[in-house]
Amino acid sequence: MDWPRKHVGRRLGTALIAVAGLHAPMVHAEEPRTTCTATLAGRRVMVRSEAFDFVSPELDRLVRLGMAGKLEVELTLWQRNTVWFDARMDTARLTQVLAFSKGAYVLDGRPLPEGPASLTLERVAWTLEKRPEPGARYEVRISVRLHVVTAASLGRVAAWLTQGKQAPGEEGNTLTGTVLLRSVAEDLARGASARCDVTRPP
Repeated sequence: MDWPRKHVGRRLGTALIAVAGLHAPMVHAEEPRTTCTATLAGRRVMVRSEAFDFVSPELDRLVRLGMAGKLEVELTLWQRNTVWFDARMDTARLTQVLAFSKGAYVLDGRPLPEGPASLTLERVAWTLEKRPEPGARYEVRISVRLHVVTAASLGRVAAWLTQGKQAPGEEGNTLTGTVLLRSVAEDLARGASARCDVTRPP
């Protein structure tokens, strides 16, 4: 009998249709972007950064339904060199949680009265090993990525949908479902990168 295969296929198809529904035509979302400002005082480099328009209508719908968004931030400090390659000095990685609670967005528990269009990210500070030379130039490169539905979580959904005894030749269907779900996760993630020069106080 091929009832198990049909049953699993229906479950997988239903899940894919439900997730694909998130991609129904909606108001066009702005492209995400990020900015940073970095200053040097003595040996200390302080970085402030913001993320704009990361929450698309699809992600907004998911967060309002109770799913948390994971905002992953990577900042790297580089020393600029004119005649040679730039030198990587240090890297910081942060994870902040974006959620919808009591009718409002919160970032790491901090209310966002204006909504998620503009997100002030956690500040980062580095201390250089030695005081920089007067002519030394530094740059910060930042990468920000927001995802609500992760590839891993959708992979678990695919595993659940295809659990139980499989009919002969059904492994390909399971693999296809997992790949499709992971692809959906990537489509729902949004990211942007930027760079900024480290400035010194006048």
